[in-house]
Amino acid sequence: MTSAAVVSAFRNLTRRMKTGTSNLNTFATSKNIALMSTTTTGSTTKAKGVSSKSPFIKIEGTSNDVTALIHKHATRKQTGASLQTLLSTGRGDLLHKTYDEEFVPLNVSGSPICNKVATDKILMQVASFLRHELPIRLAHRIQDLETAEMMREMTSVKKVKDLYVKSFLELVSVSKQITTLDQEEEFATLLDGIYDRHAGVLVEMARGAFELRKKLKAATVQYDSMEEKHAFLDNFYLSRIGIRVLIGQYLSLRQPLVDKNYIGIICSRTNPYEIVKRAIDDASFMCNKRYGSSPEVIITGRLDLTFPYVPDHLHYIMLELIKNSMRATVDWHGIDSDYPPIRVVIADGKENEDVVIKISDEGGGILRSDMKRIWSYLFTTADPAIQEEMVSFNVNVDHSIKSPLAGLGYGLPISRSYARYFGGDISLMSMEGYGTDAFVYLTRLGNSREPLPT
Repeated sequence: MTSAAVVSAFRNLTRRMKTGTSNLNTFATSKNIALMSTTTTGSTTKAKGVSSKSPFIKIEGTSNDVTALIHKHATRKQTGASLQTLLSTGRGDLLHKTYDEEFVPLNVSGSPICNKVATDKILMQVASFLRHELPIRLAHRIQDLETAEMMREMTSVKKVKDLYVKSFLELVSVSKQITTLDQEEEFATLLDGIYDRHAGVLVEMARGAFELRKKLKAATVQYDSMEEKHAFLDNFYLSRIGIRVLIGQYLSLRQPLVDKNYIGIICSRTNPYEIVKRAIDDASFMCNKRYGSSPEVIITGRLDLTFPYVPDHLHYIMLELIKNSMRATVDWHGIDSDYPPIRVVIADGKENEDVVIKISDEGGGILRSDMKRIWSYLFTTADPAIQEEMVSFNVNVDHSIKSPLAGLGYGLPISRSYARYFGGDISLMSMEGYGTDAFVYLTRLGNSREPLPT
């Protein structure tokens, strides 16, 4: 069967799925996808030609052919990337190619801006890598979603798994070799759809954790007994960040840029001070909406510092920490009080390994017994009514200033995952009865590879 025929088969499947007359199994009945035959003996399903060292996990709601295809990809090793690798590839260093450049007027005055678009060879190189890598990463996560104890039973988690299976099948329907501009453009269109479709996965998985909390009546569940579920969610979210970085970088490389400091989604001269100011504005908006007032935030330190990073990641981290500090400060001192300021310090030196940002508040601190639980996706201090509001929150994005100050409990652990993705970290020091210091560590060199979950 030709590549075009496979794509046609998938389109037919999609139409049948929309009308409710088929499911994810249909696509896998084609001979070109049933790459491995399966045999079933009793309750154990085994794929022929697959190493017995790797368990064959049956994916509920799919045929043995689809399960075998997912298993085949899940046995392959994932390829990690670093910030420097993404920058070098985006610049075409490995191909000895650079961006195509042309100048276009910025406005009626004729002020020129550099309009950079990655060369065709760069785009085909990145597209070919993603065609190889993304099905492997999705396959690993599909198996994790299938085997996650208790979590796999949650309705929201099942939706996410089905979404991953659908995207996996779309990707494997594409030719493995992307060697023409037409193929690259079709692949970009496919990835653009996948990227948009997966935008709400973070919130959907948070709903799954909420559903699990309700089922277990989380107040009576000991944190230590949920360690396996915490590890599963950490791995899932970390992998999701990686997938979105790879797709987002590729799609951004295809767009004309108005800032010469950007290579895809990465800014070679990210300024923490500017990011923090924007996060303060957003957090203040959210706090004012909830309480009618907000504490002042004072920024000191290396305000002129720049280094290569993904600005959206840093904004997410800073927004989460600053809004947490604002909420704690208002709750501790009372609405319309004379709030003590929240202080942000940006530290850096020529010999420093990391860029470090400290956020200090006088919001009463955190109970020592809660310090471990604050990193749990199954723990939140939000009022149950607010949690219910977040469950029905339908904005199809990872985070929004329209969301409540506190909700489903994923903000802090997700922020740590964003920091860890490029080799950084977040730590908290708290003094109960006084306040909390949060430390954000971001690597300067950007040469740490992704901490890919297996």
